[in-house]
Amino acid sequence: MSDLSQPHLPQAQAVTAPMLPLALTGVGFEHRGQRLLHDITLTLGAGRTLVMGPNGAGKSLLMRLCHGLLTPSAGQIRWHGQPPSPGLALRQAMVFQRPVLLKRTALANLTYVLAIRGYPWRQRKALAQEALEHFGLAGLAQRPARVLSGGEQQRLALARAWLLAPDILFLDEPTAALDPAAIRAVEAAVNQFHHRGTKIVMTTHDLNQARRLADDVVFLHAGRLLEHSPAERFFDTPQSGEAAAFVRGELPW
Repeated sequence: MSDLSQPHLPQAQAVTAPMLPLALTGVGFEHRGQRLLHDITLTLGAGRTLVMGPNGAGKSLLMRLCHGLLTPSAGQIRWHGQPPSPGLALRQAMVFQRPVLLKRTALANLTYVLAIRGYPWRQRKALAQEALEHFGLAGLAQRPARVLSGGEQQRLALARAWLLAPDILFLDEPTAALDPAAIRAVEAAVNQFHHRGTKIVMTTHDLNQARRLADDVVFLHAGRLLEHSPAERFFDTPQSGEAAAFVRGELPW
């Protein structure tokens, strides 16, 4: 992965209206008669929020609700006091554990996004190629996206998000099952988004990764919010027995 410390990609058209804080009030979600999230009340500001908890805690579900892919069964989600809207949705991006990629080349996956966003066709290829270079994928531009390795696909998904210049980026287990080199590349990209001013909300099971990246930690268990605190306090003095056990590695993944 090439050096991302000096990005040359243009920002999307500046939007002055703030998005943060992201506030959830009494948010619940029910599916087929089963309550999966219970009364989540949470406020997120700037920085890198790591969402943690054992399998089945509701981490991915919470991300999808915040991103607008699902509608809460109860409660409200507000962006700087405003309800979700198409305009606010355009200022977000999400990268999944298994990236959703088009059945096209790596380059075409990026130029397609730029076309949707209204970039002139003369600019699309150059911008996309520069993004591929920044994420260490320049030599794979003409490779079908769906035959890339897991780490390469994640970097391609991040390059696509980078072109969108989102105000907030949701990342759902972006380094699961990747090798150490690929994990380092993804973490470097996450930090680059952060330094550019993008709000990061990311799920992970990796305690060491959370220690490296987190400014604050949201801890879920059995669909309930048990803790939200600065990262240092969460890891040093968790306030719930469930979180303390999780930090000690005693809860099942």
